[in-house]
Amino acid sequence: MSDGKIPLKDTTPEPSADKKPSADKKPSAGNGLIQSIFRNSLGLGLFAVFTVGLISVTWILTEEKIKTQVRAYEARALMEILPADTHDNVLVDSKIQLEPSRLLSSQNQREAYIALNDGEVSAVILPVTAPDGYSGRIELLVGINRNGTLSGVRAITHKETPGLGDKINTNVTDWILGFAGKSLTNPATEGWAVKKDGGEFDQFTGATITPRAVVAAIYRALQYFEVNRNLLLDPLRINNASEETRDD
Repeated sequence: MSDGKIPLKDTTPEPSADKKPSADKKPSAGNGLIQSIFRNSLGLGLFAVFTVGLISVTWILTEEKIKTQVRAYEARALMEILPADTHDNVLVDSKIQLEPSRLLSSQNQREAYIALNDGEVSAVILPVTAPDGYSGRIELLVGINRNGTLSGVRAITHKETPGLGDKINTNVTDWILGFAGKSLTNPATEGWAVKKDGGEFDQFTGATITPRAVVAAIYRALQYFEVNRNLLLDPLRINNASEETRDD
């Protein structure tokens, strides 16, 4: 028997067949792109950190070896300009600071090497730049004896044309060796030029600009020595703070 109550009808709508629960929704394309960028950025970041770390470790392990090699190279170049019998000190350990100079074509402080004999300065090696080489700057080391004569000159770095301008290198020709014994007065001022310009020094076949620049730079180094002779020949300046030098 019925108790007279009418059953309540469930009015909750049933989900449509063509709609899926929200839990089954796929991520949007924008979210996927952001995740991809994040993963790639993270990977690149980790790679960069690893690479920098590896380079740092390699540098630390080889730094002392590099310093030793550079020191040995410097010593060989200096000894070519000032042989062992001309001094009784270690040249690479005997330096003075030079202020920027127009005659040396330097914009920053440079180092000069000082040769000693029985505590007296016997020679100096000046760094000088020839800014007007055919292919740019030519870096030279110019050795000058106490009496103002040249003990030797070497080209350290340059970008001159192989087979032409590179004849300033001693392993190509002996041209640069011809400056030994020269001075401000030998030859006279007009002689400090290549023969094409009325001077005493040979130019290279097919290359005049390079030797012209080197001759001029060496002459300026001799002028610098003459102007600053007292300071350069003072042994107390070795490895001490720089003093003001002059160009005239």
